[in-house]
Amino acid sequence: MKNKKMAIEQINNRAPKFLGMLGGELIDFDTKKTSCTFEFNISKDFCHSIDIVQGGFVTAMLDAAMSHAIFIGDQEIVSVSSLEIKTSYLEATRAGKLRVVGWVIKQSYKTAFMEGHLYNEANELTATASSVAKLIRASKQ
Repeated sequence: MKNKKMAIEQINNRAPKFLGMLGGELIDFDTKKTSCTFEFNISKDFCHSIDIVQGGFVTAMLDAAMSHAIFIGDQEIVSVSSLEIKTSYLEATRAGKLRVVGWVIKQSYKTAFMEGHLYNEANELTATASSVAKLIRASKQ
């Protein structure tokens, strides 16, 4: 378990700055399921209508979890570029502590299909996403 904790710490230390702005950090991953779980602590700075998180930020959180699932599952991947992403807003996502799970449905050499779920503090599903991404692998030298 120590190796997993170290891997999580290393991933969080290299995370894009926007994840920190959204109060996000990787809290768990499963290489067999090709999935990862993020926790976000969203402030009202990212909201409209007092405490409802703006939809673009909801999509960004889902995209981050899905993309990180690819990196965790395949060490040869150096970049993931979204080709398509669809977000379904099931109910308002409010500021506060959120949990986002992303996983890979199917992956080929150059393409991946992913899904993600966003849960509020009461563990209610508030948004889902599906994505298709182009995978860039490290050059073999």
